[in-house]
Amino acid sequence: MKNKLLAQLIKLRHKLNQHIKKIFNIRYIQKSKTFKFLLSLIVGIIVTTLGITTDWATTGTRTLIYKTSSINNTIGSENLSLQNNTETPTLTHKKISISNTIASENLQVQNNTGTSTPTYKTSWIGNTIGSGNLRVQNNIEAMYVAPDGTVYTNSHWDEAGMEAAIYKDGKVIGAIGDTHGWSRGGGKAVTVNSKYIYIAMTQGSKGKTNEDYPAEGTTWHCVRRYDLSGKPAPFPEGRGWDKSMLITSTKSEVTGLATVGNELYVSDFAANRIRVYDTDTMKELRSFTLANPGAITIDPQKNLWIIQSKNDSKPAKILHYSPSGKQLPQKIADIVEPTAIAIDHQGKLLVAENGPRQQMLIYDIKDKPVQVGSFGSKGGIYAGVAGEVRDLKLYGLTGVGTDASGNIYINSNGFNKSGTDLRKFSPSGKLMWRSLGLIFVDNADADPKTDGVDLFTKQEHYLMDYSKAAGKQWTYKAYTLNAFKYPQDPRLHTSPDGTFVRRIQGKPFLFLTDMYNSFLQIYRFNPATDGKVAIPAGMFVGTNGDKKSIGGKWPPNQPKLGEWIWRDRNGNGKFENNEYDTSKDYPYIGGWWVDSKGDVWKALRTEDGIRHYPLQGIDAKGNPIYSYSSMEKQTTPKIFNDLRRIEYFPQTDTMYLSGFTVDHPAFGDDTGVAGSEIARFDNWSKGNRTPRWRIVIPYDTTGKREVSTAAMSVAGDYVFAVTVKTAEVYVYNAKTGAQVQQLKPGPEVGSESGWIDIPYGIRAFRRSNGEYLVFVEENWKGKVIMYRLAG
Repeated sequence: MKNKLLAQLIKLRHKLNQHIKKIFNIRYIQKSKTFKFLLSLIVGIIVTTLGITTDWATTGTRTLIYKTSSINNTIGSENLSLQNNTETPTLTHKKISISNTIASENLQVQNNTGTSTPTYKTSWIGNTIGSGNLRVQNNIEAMYVAPDGTVYTNSHWDEAGMEAAIYKDGKVIGAIGDTHGWSRGGGKAVTVNSKYIYIAMTQGSKGKTNEDYPAEGTTWHCVRRYDLSGKPAPFPEGRGWDKSMLITSTKSEVTGLATVGNELYVSDFAANRIRVYDTDTMKELRSFTLANPGAITIDPQKNLWIIQSKNDSKPAKILHYSPSGKQLPQKIADIVEPTAIAIDHQGKLLVAENGPRQQMLIYDIKDKPVQVGSFGSKGGIYAGVAGEVRDLKLYGLTGVGTDASGNIYINSNGFNKSGTDLRKFSPSGKLMWRSLGLIFVDNADADPKTDGVDLFTKQEHYLMDYSKAAGKQWTYKAYTLNAFKYPQDPRLHTSPDGTFVRRIQGKPFLFLTDMYNSFLQIYRFNPATDGKVAIPAGMFVGTNGDKKSIGGKWPPNQPKLGEWIWRDRNGNGKFENNEYDTSKDYPYIGGWWVDSKGDVWKALRTEDGIRHYPLQGIDAKGNPIYSYSSMEKQTTPKIFNDLRRIEYFPQTDTMYLSGFTVDHPAFGDDTGVAGSEIARFDNWSKGNRTPRWRIVIPYDTTGKREVSTAAMSVAGDYVFAVTVKTAEVYVYNAKTGAQVQQLKPGPEVGSESGWIDIPYGIRAFRRSNGEYLVFVEENWKGKVIMYRLAG
C-alpha cells in the first residue's frame, strides 16, 4: 500500500510543480535548487504523516483531526483556507480517510496545539448483562416458573424485541421470538406445559390482509403458541402470518393463562369470560362467565384460582372455580392489589400483594383459605430505610413462583414500569441470584459532592467502585420513588428521562426532564423522614397554546391556560391550588439547564428565547424557590435562528449554546436534535454575545436524519456531543473548539448501541483525579453506557 501511496505522491509532486509554474511563471523559481529542495521536503513530510496515519488506522486507536472552514480569502480547495483572525473560527469534524488514491480532500492540516488524545474505556450500568442479544429485558409483567427452575416471562414492550424471554440459573438462556415489529407486541400473561409455551400478545394491522394480518384499524388480542425453545408453533386453523396465533378478542388483551392436562385456560377481560381451549388443536372447548378476570393458577385438585381485578369501588378478590366453571365457595378478599398468583411445590397458594405490604403472601387452601405466611419485608422497599435496596425488600411485584425444590422466584417491576428486578431465593429465604434490567429511556448523572461515587437515574441510585471490572462497578443502592407516600409524584404520571444531580447550598437535588423538553421536575431529599426517597419538590412546565400544559386529570388544580411553576409549599408532595405560579410564553422549548448555583435556564426556539430563573432561596420545607417575577429574559445570539440546548457555568461566566444557525439552518423540523452548531460565549452575564468559537457538529442536510447530533454536555476541559443513530461521541476542546477525539462503544458492550432518543442522552462529569465519566443513553439494550476518559 505504501508503494502505491508513494507513486501517487510522485504524480502529485509533478502536478503541483506544473500548477506552481502556471501561477508564478518565473523562470528563476523553476530552475531554483532551493525551490526544488523545499518542494521535496514538503512531499517528504506528507509521506511521513501518512505513514503515521496508516499506523493509527492499523493499530485501532481512533484519533480524529479537524479542518477549519473558510471564512474569507479561499484558495482553490475546500481544505486549503486562510483564517481571517478578526472573525470567529468555525470548526467542522472530518474523519481520516486512507485510500490508494490521494485527493486534495484527504490532505488535512493537523491541529498543532499539542493536545494529546486521552485514552478511554467502555463500561455500563443498570443491566446485569452488558452485551449480546440475550440480556435482561426492560420489564417483566408476567412470569411462569417451571419445576426445574426455568423462568418464562412476558411483557408488552422491549426496545430490543425481547418482550418474552427464558431465564435459568441467573442467565438469559433464550428469547421467545417474533414479538416485536410488524405491529406485534407482547402482553401480561404466560404459561407453559410439557410441550409448549403460551403467551399473550397483540397483532396490529399492516395493510396486508392477504397475508392474514388484521384489517386496518383492528387489533387482534391473541394467545400465541411456541415450542419450548421459543420458536412459534403453528397449528391447524392458526392465524397470523405463521399460523401460530389464536385470536381471543379484538377489544382487550388476554389477562391470564394457565394449563392443566390438555386444557388451556384464558382470561378474556373484555368479554368477562374464561375460555378453555385444547392445548394441541387450540380449538375452544367451553367457556364460563367471570367479571374482570385476571391471572390464573391451577391447584393439585385441578381447580382454578383466579384474580378478579378491582373495578371502580369494587375491590380485588381471588376466586375459586372448578374446571367446568362452577364457582366454589372459597375466596380471598382481604387483599389490596393482587397482581400474580401461583401454586408452590407443597400445594400452597402464592399471591403477589402489590399494595402497601409489598410481599408475597402464602395461603393454605386445603379447606378455607388461611394465610400461613409471607415472604419479604413488610412494607417492601419502604421498610426500614425507605428506598434502600435489600435482598428481602420487594417493590412493584409482577410475578411469583417456586420450583420443585421449593426455591422462590419473585419479580419486582417497580412503579410505572421502572424495570426488571428478578430474584431467586432458597427455601430459607437466602438470595441466590438476581437479574437486573433497570434502564429504559434514561441516563445517569453524578453527585458532585461524592466525586462520582453516587450516580442517579430517574428512579435509581447506584454506588460505584471504579476499581472493579467493566460492568461490575455499579451496585444498585436505592429506589427513589415512593408510590404510596407520594402518589402524585410526577414520575408516576409522566415519562422523564434526563437527569441532572445538583448540590444547592450543600443539599442534594434531582432535576428531571423528558424526551420533548416539555417540563423540568425537581426533587429534594430528607433522609430523616424519607430515607433514600426523592421527594417531589417542584416542577416547571411550558406553555401549550390555548390548552392546559399537561392533558388529562393529573396534576390536580393545574391552571387552565399558560405555563406554570409548582412548588410544594407545605411539603406533602401534593399539587395544591395555592402552590402554582403562572405565566404565558412562547410554546416551543429547545432545552433546560440547572447551573451549579441552582439557577434554572430555559431555551426557547425563538429570537429572545433565553429564560433565566435565578434561585430565590430554599424554603422551610427544603424546596428551591423560583418565580416568574424574578425571571430574566435574555436575547438569543444572532448567529442562532433555532436554539436547542443551553449550559451555563457561573464560576467562569461561560455559556455554551447549541442550535441551528443562520449559516447552517435546519432541514425540516426535527425537534429532537441539538442543532448544527455549538458556540461558546465568555463574559455572558456582562452582555457579551460574540462567540469565542463556533463548531459545526454533525447535522442533517438531506431530511433523512442519517447524520444528526442528539445532545451535548460540557465538563472540565471538554465539550461532548453524541449523534442520534450511530451514538458516536465527539469530544471537543472547550477552550478552542477543536475536535480531539471520538468515542465509540467498546467490546465490553459488544461494540454496539441503539439510537440516542432523548435531549440529554449524554452527561459528562470530571472527577477530582482528572478522569472524565461520560454517560450515554443506550435504550436499545436497556442500560447506560459509561465511558471512562483519562484526564
